[in-house]
Amino acid sequence: MDLIQLDRDISSYIIELAIRLGLFFVAVVISPALGRSLTYLSRLVLQVTLHRIEVDPDDTFDRFIKPFQNYITTTGTLLFIALSLNLLVKYPELYTFLGFFVYMALSISLALLASKIVQRVIRQVAIDRLRRRGQEVNEIILVFETFTNIIIVLIAVAIFAQGLKLNLVALSASLGIGGVAVAFASRQALERLVGTFELYLDRPYVPGEYVRVNFNPFAEDVYGRIESIGLRSTKIRTAAQNTLVIVPNSMMAGMKIENITRGKKVMAIVCLDFYKLLSESEKALVQQAIEDTSESFWGIERGSTRVHFSQLPKTLRSRVRVSFFISSSSQDSLNLRKRLLELANEEIANTLLAYNLSFTVPESMVYLDSPMSI
Repeated sequence: MDLIQLDRDISSYIIELAIRLGLFFVAVVISPALGRSLTYLSRLVLQVTLHRIEVDPDDTFDRFIKPFQNYITTTGTLLFIALSLNLLVKYPELYTFLGFFVYMALSISLALLASKIVQRVIRQVAIDRLRRRGQEVNEIILVFETFTNIIIVLIAVAIFAQGLKLNLVALSASLGIGGVAVAFASRQALERLVGTFELYLDRPYVPGEYVRVNFNPFAEDVYGRIESIGLRSTKIRTAAQNTLVIVPNSMMAGMKIENITRGKKVMAIVCLDFYKLLSESEKALVQQAIEDTSESFWGIERGSTRVHFSQLPKTLRSRVRVSFFISSSSQDSLNLRKRLLELANEEIANTLLAYNLSFTVPESMVYLDSPMSI
């Protein structure tokens, strides 16, 4: 009788496992369709909620949701798979094995999606509001973005741990106790690791850029190109001797570094075609509006702004070519300044329209880089 009962229990276990696995695989198959539906659901939610506060839901969708449809679909798909994984929670070994891959992918996807949306909100909403309040927009926004990304990564780690049912408090405590012992045993290694972390966060240089650093006040500066940034050290290829200088990241993090490659200006050119031939007084008004606007926006070199007036061939219309110069310390900084330049152009248009001076922009703004080299 015991053997018969055992056979029945085994058969029941196998049947239940097969059913749960079958349901899980069915859920995996239909998850992509459910993931795609999140985009349409988000649009419906925006239409219902934003309509009440007199905000255009279609514009909000186009600015903050539509550019990230693929990210939303992927995240939604992984989210439904993670929820379906609860069908296998009765089998801890199988749940942990599959859960590691599912929750790892879900955490990474959520972190990427949140980072992209936060960056878009900061660049388009926060900057606009600061400008309306008359406050200066500077690179503290980039620091805020980095801080926000760190929080997003920590949340993603928490989601991964929660999905695998790990005790974060106990894990942190054990890591803290072990960390004290490791800190005494490997102080120099930890200093280099912290230096590497600082370099990756602040990004004073990246591979391929030319820098000048002084490691010895009684010797000449070291000029060279950043060959690579490792976990322990930075490798600099010197410009003259073509030798390789290997410097610990902890030392580089404390050095005064002159980045030669980033010492560059970007010239932005935009043309304004007016519907009539401007008089001298109107030209002076246009000149003043452009100069005043460029002075009120951070990141635009005020003294380098150039305004050139000309007459369009075979027409009684004036063309104004405006050249702005902006400087940048990184690609993120350059993108921020370009966004501010777009706001400056909008303010110029609003100022001129107030004086009944309407115009068209025949071509989009052109950016020309002029990097420095050694």
